[in-house]
Amino acid sequence: NLWNHSHETLTLASGRTVLTDTLSDGTIVTLNKQAVLKYPAKFSGGQRLVTLDGEAFFDVAPDKKRPFVIEANQSKVKVVGTSFNVNSSASKTEVIVTTGVVEVSKEDHKVVLHPNEKALVTNDRAIILKQMNEDQLYNYYYSKEFVCKGTPLYKLVDVLSQAYGKDIVIANKNLTNLPLTATFRNESLEDVLAVISETFNIAVVRQEGKIILR
Repeated sequence: NLWNHSHETLTLASGRTVLTDTLSDGTIVTLNKQAVLKYPAKFSGGQRLVTLDGEAFFDVAPDKKRPFVIEANQSKVKVVGTSFNVNSSASKTEVIVTTGVVEVSKEDHKVVLHPNEKALVTNDRAIILKQMNEDQLYNYYYSKEFVCKGTPLYKLVDVLSQAYGKDIVIANKNLTNLPLTATFRNESLEDVLAVISETFNIAVVRQEGKIILR
């Protein structure tokens, strides 16, 4: 019975809320909304293997003998002890490193990421795209803040739409790439939109369930 329990696969699903849990090795995982993590009740063997569908931030407990491996869509993310964000959907997986070193692989192709670097794995491309991560918006769901440093407005709008579950649309294409430098901590959507409106002299219109910027 004990043997069965230690090999049991558990499922953590966040649903409509952000969820944080600690795995048996001490690794802390924060799931963004609508994410699913599958993991063993107790890690055994030469690696700590989990499966992710959706987005999560991992703060991995160091263990040099047993790397931590995440399977996400067609990619594998392998680490010893570090912190990073994984966002996986049916067509692509994005990995952004906060601390430490992370190896991302797809079949025979591999890249190594350092802090502030990111990898993009897509179903239609054999190689992995590696680039610098320009902003800190990705971590809004566990940092509880939106950090913009010359960030194009469309990127902030995309994240605000996810975070608040609203359909926010930029109607005027000239506004899309306007750069914003600001940090919002625990502020309401109304307050964030007010700052955007004032900064760029933008009208915020609510219409048919949408929030339109123009």
